Amino acid sequence: MANAFNTPLRYPGGKGRLSQYVAELIKLNGLNDGCYAEPFCGGAGIALSVLYGEKVRRIHLNDLDRSVFAFWSMAVLETEELCRRISSIPVDMDTWHAQRSVQKEKANADLLDLAVSTFYLNRTNRSGILTAGVIGGLKQAGTWKLDARFNKKDLLSRIEKIGVYASRIQVTQLDVVDFINQAPALLPANSLIYFDPPYFNKADQLYQNHFKADDHRDLAEKIQSEVKFPWLVSYDNVDQISELYAERDQEVFSLHYSANDHYEGTELMVFSDGLKSPEKVYASRGVVA
Repeated sequence: MANAFNTPLRYPGGKGRLSQYVAELIKLNGLNDGCYAEPFCGGAGIALSVLYGEKVRRIHLNDLDRSVFAFWSMAVLETEELCRRISSIPVDMDTWHAQRSVQKEKANADLLDLAVSTFYLNRTNRSGILTAGVIGGLKQAGTWKLDARFNKKDLLSRIEKIGVYASRIQVTQLDVVDFINQAPALLPANSLIYFDPPYFNKADQLYQNHFKADDHRDLAEKIQSEVKFPWLVSYDNVDQISELYAERDQEVFSLHYSANDHYEGTELMVFSDGLKSPEKVYASRGVVA
């Protein structure tokens, strides 16, 4: 099975470690010949793992954030040029400042320029957060420098592999409500949709597009009332979210985080009606089996 390190991006709360779980869920529900979709794709670690592991025929990556969309669309459509640009880019503070300037004008930036900037800052900023400070600080006086997570050879090989699978990857930039509305036209019937929204707590520190309490409520209502495909939802484990999905099957599991602090936290997984969940990959109340 492909591992969590297929994705070229680092992402707060990245779920690559759940790849085995999702792969088992796909098999258990007879969705192997279908499509796996992520409306909040972020680092897309699970999506790439189930694709490379031949667990599904296609994947659909969606993210409203133009920076994230730019990277994935260019990785799929302009793989060779994106790799060429990354291969030749200096990893130094002058370049970091230049790439940060691109993000400040992201709404009007050329998609390829924005893709390079997104990748560059993701690999050189703390925890991969585009708006965070650079690893090592502006004076590069820290133990780790900005190139600590920038192994070009390895990262370029990951992007090149995306290009190999490009015909099996679709990328869109839709608000989650629009994605749900358009899903019947975008996805085949035998699709699994994994909703991984911004966290309920501390979302404003981790994501450029974070939700308010009403957004979480509205999304929960729309998913449960309108999504006709098999689906699962994951969140930080808080009572407010558990209550929003009180009528659905839920499971709590543990996951290691690296944004800002290293710690073990618990997350909540919610399942659509009739979706069979693996029993032995993650035990209830959060210990990896």
